[in-house]
Amino acid sequence: MPVYDYRCQEHGVFSGLATMEKSSEPSNCPVCGEASARVIMMSPELFKMAPSNKKAHERNEQSRDAPAFSTPESRAEKRARHKHEHGSGCGCGSDAPIRGSKAVYMPDGSKVFPSARPWMISH
Repeated sequence: MPVYDYRCQEHGVFSGLATMEKSSEPSNCPVCGEASARVIMMSPELFKMAPSNKKAHERNEQSRDAPAFSTPESRAEKRARHKHEHGSGCGCGSDAPIRGSKAVYMPDGSKVFPSARPWMISH
């Protein structure tokens, strides 16, 4: 049986067991017996988190239910959007070749990393 948190107006937060069907119903305070509403406790770390980390967590949660699929069309659109935002040849690395990279770009937009060890599987 799950444990839920409730808040009594007079005595504060307490925990109680309830079935999932009764999870939205109030629970009686163990001190005064007053019906108390269920509360959802949040970690204070969520409020102090850097905006970039919050955005990454939101993106991660969204990708669980609505993953973004990489297609040649979506990659071409991303490159076009980048050129529009930064201008061609900005050098930020999104469209510029990486120095020292031995990546070979195939006509379908995929990358291949040839190596001296063709029997090894790369990722």
